[in-house]
This record gives sequence, structure tokens and C-alpha cells, in this order.
Amino acid sequence: MEKYPHYLELLQNATRKHWDKAALNSLGGESFTYGQMAAQIEKFHLVFDKLGVKKGDKIALHARNGARWGMSYLAVNTYGAVIVPILADFTPESASFLTDHSESVILFTNEDKWKHMDAGKMPLLRLVIDVDTWNPLFTSDEEVKSVYAGMDELFNAKWPEGMKPADVVFPTDNWDDLSTINYTSGSTGDPKGVMLTYRNFSAIVDFSQRNVPAGDKMVSMLPMAHMYGLVIEFIYPLCNGTAIYWLGKAPTPAALLKAFAEVKPYLLITVPLVMEKIYKSKIKPTLDKPLVKFLLKVPGINNIIYSKVKSGLEQAFGGNVQEFIMGGAALNPEVEKVLKRIKFPYLVGYGMTEACPLLAYEHWTKYVPGSCGKAVDCATVRIDSEDPEHIAGEIQAKGDNITIGYYKNPEASANAFTPDGFLHTGDLGIMDKDGNIFIKGRSKSMILTANGQNVYPEEVEAVVNNQPYVAESVVVDRAGKIVALVYLDNEAVSGDKLDEEAVSDIPEKVRKGANRSLPQYSQIAKVETVLAPFEKTPKMSIKRFLYK
Repeated sequence: MEKYPHYLELLQNATRKHWDKAALNSLGGESFTYGQMAAQIEKFHLVFDKLGVKKGDKIALHARNGARWGMSYLAVNTYGAVIVPILADFTPESASFLTDHSESVILFTNEDKWKHMDAGKMPLLRLVIDVDTWNPLFTSDEEVKSVYAGMDELFNAKWPEGMKPADVVFPTDNWDDLSTINYTSGSTGDPKGVMLTYRNFSAIVDFSQRNVPAGDKMVSMLPMAHMYGLVIEFIYPLCNGTAIYWLGKAPTPAALLKAFAEVKPYLLITVPLVMEKIYKSKIKPTLDKPLVKFLLKVPGINNIIYSKVKSGLEQAFGGNVQEFIMGGAALNPEVEKVLKRIKFPYLVGYGMTEACPLLAYEHWTKYVPGSCGKAVDCATVRIDSEDPEHIAGEIQAKGDNITIGYYKNPEASANAFTPDGFLHTGDLGIMDKDGNIFIKGRSKSMILTANGQNVYPEEVEAVVNNQPYVAESVVVDRAGKIVALVYLDNEAVSGDKLDEEAVSDIPEKVRKGANRSLPQYSQIAKVETVLAPFEKTPKMSIKRFLYK
């Protein structure tokens, strides 16, 4: 007997219960109820079966977020084939390479993406389906073409009266079968396709149902082919009977605020960068006004000001959010201090693709600032250090949510685990006596100074990012000296009408300002400006390895 429910059983029950309720919605576009979703999933099952797609065969999904993305994913996932979600932002070459590497026999994609992909490089493909219309974009032969064209007839023959809620039955005898292969990068060198089982997903969905708030509506902003968005913004809420709304276009601040006002979501999943931008544009200018600064020192009045700031911020997100979960990077300490002071319901969690994706979380009422919560209860998390409370060591994890390895990459799979079976996260951290985890940085990016001190670039960057006119920064080691690369906040520069000389003085002012707050061993020797924003991963963390 398993110790928690299979997530497909939860999804099956939610589908039956909420049959006529909206399930998958593209804002400003199509909307599908749980019942319509179930019928479309069944249609694909009948086609897969007729084409001889077997349990364990691979099916790739490379498309933009939206209601039909959700149905495509679930059609494969509930059939027992292995779904291979490929990020929409990957180049056509990368997407073709990964479709082939995963041995996918069917591909769901957008027509405009397919135009730039080369079918000749994916010899195993039998069928390509347009996610936006369900039209076939490619078939390997006439038989495949006629089977796919007969999709509705197959459905009507099996369900002449249409499907009823009780007809929805998803498989749950597959706990340790491969469910999903998620490629963490589009590189064609040695691709790492993280293999995740139905058990991995079930463990995290169960944890989320017991610990994360549930509600009626959700706005999904993250890339669906990324585990953070996939599990926490899609699978877990759908198992609760939540209606999910996707932004059809890029999440610009204006589009997001409009979506929040319209949907009034109960939960927001985001990256610290979004919260930091909102803080800099909406909260900081108010708190920095001389009169406000003075009034904040007056007991009683300061509470009124803080509650007004909190209320304004909550209304901007639709006024219904019970919790803001951030992940992917640390939150700037200055921003965190203010959010804590106004009693804003936020927390920073921690995870990675290999953990499907959660490793740590804590409800906002118990969340300790600067931490990333406590280990999820379906995993054991340890710090590889002789004094885990005070000396940073690698964070390692073992549990029901942890990957079984990398697809067709035995060497990477072997290197991913310690001899006693714990996953190497590559992250360094400490853990306090209550189990709160504090991440110090990536082991790969840590700088060892000439006097033997460990410097974590992320901690220096948090200080640099607080300096006037800094939008974002990357700290690098050059011959034992710490150099900060800085991308300036051009809106603030032009807003303050700075002349050329004043702009050229910014780097030195940033250096001096940051060094006033930094310990002696992590003082910055030089600040250089860069002309373009730093390149980011899909979860919006900076690709450090590109900067020297």
C-alpha cells in the first residue's frame, strides 16, 4: 500500500467532480472544461492506441504555453507514454536534436516552430500535431494520416452517447515507470534529460496538497516545459479542481497586472526578479520620500503606512492571493526586510528539476527570512559538512521525489549520486537547528580569495543590486580580485536626467557604496558596466558561466 495517493487518481477524481467547470484557459482565447479536457485526452488515447504507440514510447511537446499545451501534456501522461516537454524558447535546432535524442515518435508543436525544424533529423517521427488547431503538420505515411483523420470517428464509435464523468479512468499501476524526460538545457553536447517517474510527481503533488494553499483560480506565468511551472502551476492545482489561466503572450508587467485583475488568482508562483522589480518601481519610491521616512519613525503612524503599502501591493495582484511562492534564486535582503515588515504573505522555496522540483518549502507564516524553507517531508536533505549549522557544505537529497537519473547518459547518472544514494545538488548551504536551509551559492561559482576566504558571489550581488541605478549584477573573480559586472537601470538614469559625466561616475559610486556594507575579505576591486541585460535561464537565473 502506497503512503500517499497517485496524482493521476487525484486528477481523475477532480475531473469527475468538476466536469462542467473551467479547467484550462488561455486568457483572451479558448477555454475548456474538465469534461472537454477529458474527451480530448480520450481522443488522443484512441489515436495513440490505433497507431500502436506503446507504454513507454516517447512523445515530445515543444510549444508555447496555453490551454492546448495542457491537454497535449495530459493526453500523453495519462496514456502511459513518456512525455518529453521541450522549452518553447529552445532554438529549432535544439528542439529537433532533443526530439531525436529522446527517440520521440510523435511531436506536438506550433506550426511556426515546425516550419524551422528538419524532419530529416528526426527519423523516428511518425506524426507531428499542431498544438493550436490539432491539425497534422506531418505524417510519416498514409496509414498514420488516415488514422489521425479518423480521430472523431474512433471516439464516436467508442462513446456514441458521449463520455460521462464515471468513464474517466487514468492508470495508477505505474508508480515506478518513467513519466517524463525533462531536458535541463538545449545543448547538443551531452544533453541531460532528467528522468522522472509517476512516484516522483505523486510525492510532490501530495506534499503540495497538504502544505500549499488551494483555491479556485490560478494564473500560470512560468514556462510549462520547466518543472517549477509544470508541477506547481499546472499539475498540483489541476488535481484540486482549480481553473488555470495562461497568458497567451509574453508576461509584460502590463499584461500580468491585467490578468491578475481579471482572474484574481489565489496563489502566485514567481521568481524573485519579478518581486524585486515591483519593489523598485512601486514601493521604494514611496518609502524613500522624506516625509514618509520621517513618519515611519513615528510609532502607530508607521503601521498605518505599512498596511497601506501592503494593501496596494495585494490589490495589484488581484486582491485574492493567499501566498506568493518565489524560487530559482535568493530574494534581495532589502526587499525581504520590507516584505516581512508589512507582513506580506511571501516565501522563498528551493528546488531543482531533479527533485520534481521541490526540495524545500515553508508556509509563509513560519518562513524564516533569508532561508528557503525546510526540507519537503518526502525527502531527506542533508548538508555535507562537519558543522552544518555554521560551515557551508553541499546540499544533498534522497527521497520519493528524486530523479532516477539522466536519459541515455549513464556517466552523468552515476556522477549525480553519492555512494549512499543522495543526489548531489551542486548547491552550498547551511541548516539551522530548526531545519531551515540557507543557500550560500553554487559550488561552481564560489570564489576562493587569496587569503583563503570563501566568497559567495550571490551575497555580494545582493549588496551591489541595492545601489542606486543598478538593475542587475554578476560578480566574477579576476586573478584573485573581485569584479562586479553591472547592467544599469536605464529608466532610472533617464528619469533622473543624468548627464554623460554623472553616468560615467556611477561604477565608482556603486563600488564605494557596496564596499561600505561588505566585509573586508569580499570588497570589490572594480565595477564594470555591461551594455545588455545578462542572459538568463528559463527560471530567470543569470547564466553565470557566460561571464568572466
